[in-house]
Amino acid sequence: MVTTQDTRDDVRAGIVAAATHLLREKGANAVTTRAVAQAAGVQAPTIYRLFGDKDGLIDAVAEHVMATYVSGKSVAADGPTGDPVADLRAGWRAHVEFGLTNPELYALIATRGSGAPSPATVAGLDVLRRRVRRLAATGLLRVDEERALQMIHSAGNGTILTLLGVPADQRDLGLGEAMLDAVLTSILATTPATHDTTANAVAVTFATVLPDLAGLTAAERALMAEWLHRSLTHPTP
Repeated sequence: MVTTQDTRDDVRAGIVAAATHLLREKGANAVTTRAVAQAAGVQAPTIYRLFGDKDGLIDAVAEHVMATYVSGKSVAADGPTGDPVADLRAGWRAHVEFGLTNPELYALIATRGSGAPSPATVAGLDVLRRRVRRLAATGLLRVDEERALQMIHSAGNGTILTLLGVPADQRDLGLGEAMLDAVLTSILATTPATHDTTANAVAVTFATVLPDLAGLTAAERALMAEWLHRSLTHPTP
């Protein structure tokens, strides 16, 4: 028996499919509420009822495109290995590849009206945050986790946007690896380690496990976290 929820889901899927088709065929500027409604054979209020606003529709399109892209890959790229740096590199390469494969989606997400990041962006940051935490937990970071996260995220998006701004046949496809190497040089402890980089790596690692240490009061944890943050952001000369 077909239920109201089934009908609602079918209509929603049809709208997302229509928006995705417009995105691929005519670009981000073509994905307007009016154009999508016409392509899907619905009234504009239906889009607002199902998605809330245009940002909600864009988020649904992003989720659909990403899910379709991932399902088409023969091997999942998110499975951890024994090497956190290798995992980070694999994630970086997958992110850059996705951006270059889906330039219209990148442009569409950039035109979202609200200042809040899209759910797709948040999900990607969560994956990156887990990878950065593994680096910190193994003593490989010499900056705090949030700084490392923001540096990698900013460099990745900047690399994609830079490459998309160049004709495909003129792109420097080695730029992605070069940018990642530059970021890793800035955030990873070096080998052989100097006194400063060793101290920073120890501080970052300790900050990672601090919330799980037993026997400390909330005030003691807060004070220790403040000391660690100060040692990383204002190192002793």
